[in-house]
Amino acid sequence: MSRTLKAKAYALTIAIMLGSAQMAVAGPFEDGAAAYARGEFATALTLLRPLADQGNANAQNALGVMFVNGEGVAQDYAEAHKWYQRAANQGYAKAQGNLGVMYFNGEGVAQDYIEAYKWFDLAGRGGFEEALKYRNLVSDRMTPEQIDDAKRRAGAWKPAQ
Repeated sequence: MSRTLKAKAYALTIAIMLGSAQMAVAGPFEDGAAAYARGEFATALTLLRPLADQGNANAQNALGVMFVNGEGVAQDYAEAHKWYQRAANQGYAKAQGNLGVMYFNGEGVAQDYIEAYKWFDLAGRGGFEEALKYRNLVSDRMTPEQIDDAKRRAGAWKPAQ
């Protein structure tokens, strides 16, 4: 995945995050997303962090995006991975797709095409159709055995309770 493709993947997540905020009734997440859209990253962080700490998967994913991009925080891929993982463990497809990007690029984690494929596959099954394109891209770099392993991992995955 080229850097441009990676940037598009993260940008798509931001657009979806902001679009979902605009459609909903105003509340803490929507206020945080609106602050993010205005470039008020410190305010967005202040509003989103408590929600993320309380287990809000959308806010957890948003924090992951902020840490990947260094917006309102120091860029920190390991911290981004932590937030994406928390949201992904709840079955949040956008975070699963973002984890796929991180594993594909080896950002905050060791590069692992099997894990990238697994997370892209799960995200796609969860309705984040763009992730299926990325899954197909990563599969071009994998052996048939690795693809089978990734499919087994995706099939065995269950959201955290």
